[in-house]
Amino acid sequence: MAHRLRPEGLDFLTTAPVRLVFAEEVAAAPEQVFHALAADVTGWAAWFPAVTSARVTEDGAGRDVRLRGGTRFRETVLLSQEPEAYAYRIDVTNAPGTRALVEEWRLAPAGSGTRVRWTFAADGTAAFRGALRLARPGMGRSFRGAVALLDRRIAGRA
Repeated sequence: MAHRLRPEGLDFLTTAPVRLVFAEEVAAAPEQVFHALAADVTGWAAWFPAVTSARVTEDGAGRDVRLRGGTRFRETVLLSQEPEAYAYRIDVTNAPGTRALVEEWRLAPAGSGTRVRWTFAADGTAAFRGALRLARPGMGRSFRGAVALLDRRIAGRA
């Protein structure tokens, strides 16, 4: 059953009870990575294996995302600052125990490529927070694999 989450802003990225931060460097330029994140939302399913579908809503102000296993998110874009940052808040989800969730993708030049940093900021029941902390290694692997696929896709090798 879907439920509405607490409407947090960007400050939640630093104050959330659970903050998972992952970073990786890719060969693609920041502008290319930003385009894949913010402009090609439907393309997420091609490079982020956990995502089965993603679509823009509300003329770009929102997104509907579905994950493997049936989790669904209705999101509001909080920040779309090309080519440095893309962030969104989950407003409605069917994930049990979730109370608030904000994600941010920060992009910074790294040599001729980009350093991609993903922050996953969350609050929920004690069981939800504990499960997220235990899921950290798997989420890190998922992030690294997704970013590598994204880099290959941008380079035309995927």
